[in-house]
Amino acid sequence: MPHTHLRPYVWMLCGSFSFTLMAVLATTLLRAEQAADWQTVAVFRAGLVALFGAILTRATGGKLVFWPWRLWVRSLAGSFSMICTFFAFSRLPVADVVTLTNTFPIWVALLSWPLYRHFPGANMIAAILVGVLGVALVEQPHFESGNLGVPAALAAALFTAVAMLGLHSLGDLDPRAIVVHFSAVATVVCGVAFLAGTRTHDTARVLEWRVMWKLLGMGATALVGQMFLTLAFAAGAPAKVSVVGLTQIVFALAFDAFLFGHEVNEITLVGTALVIAPTAWLLTRPRTVQPVTALHAEYEIGTPADSTITPTLPR
Repeated sequence: MPHTHLRPYVWMLCGSFSFTLMAVLATTLLRAEQAADWQTVAVFRAGLVALFGAILTRATGGKLVFWPWRLWVRSLAGSFSMICTFFAFSRLPVADVVTLTNTFPIWVALLSWPLYRHFPGANMIAAILVGVLGVALVEQPHFESGNLGVPAALAAALFTAVAMLGLHSLGDLDPRAIVVHFSAVATVVCGVAFLAGTRTHDTARVLEWRVMWKLLGMGATALVGQMFLTLAFAAGAPAKVSVVGLTQIVFALAFDAFLFGHEVNEITLVGTALVIAPTAWLLTRPRTVQPVTALHAEYEIGTPADSTITPTLPR
């Protein structure tokens, strides 16, 4: 690429697109084909990335870690976020889940008040209210029907914010090790959900070729997306790269319209814009960008990192 300063943003676009493909594959299995339960898909999502990540870490000379306790806080919060996300995928269109889970900067801003004494000013409060209004417009039909996917996706954003704030204190650890630890813990947590939850589909269907290739595709697109994110945040300004990552919402809207035939009306577009605008503003705030960006590069369905953290994966 002749213009090297554009590379991080192109890489971020590629990462967002790859993560959107992962979300589309999950939604295809859960809603379009109804080939598996969300617990099964979540286990494969976490397990495949843990396996691929461990192999990649060892092959590149990285060292796996088990402590400190803050690492467990980050991994457990990320694991609960993953469970909520895949439950939401089984109830909502891709674009809705991606839009709702990308409200995590709003949660970071709110949590920074009690945790770090960063009282939100008038501008930040206004941004949060605009974001909430956007969510209400996008999800109004689902609110009326009592769809549990909406609170699940919002809970995923909250857990992502907790994981993000925890990740900010792990700058001394190898990011590859953080990714593997998170994915391994998520595999166990998703496995517990698999065993404890009610399932309506035959688990043996994962052995069908058309189901298996989609599951493998989820793991591959998550890994590829993470590689692009790592390249982007290593070479570009974290705040600017983070905002480019919001294109995942646009990609998801396009896939919903062209693959699944979901209508995108004016109210949905306005609501999406109201979510994207304050989210982008919060991501570029000097005092909140560090904790916010630290995880966006690590989370699948999504992510940014400050200068002390090389981002690595989700979502």
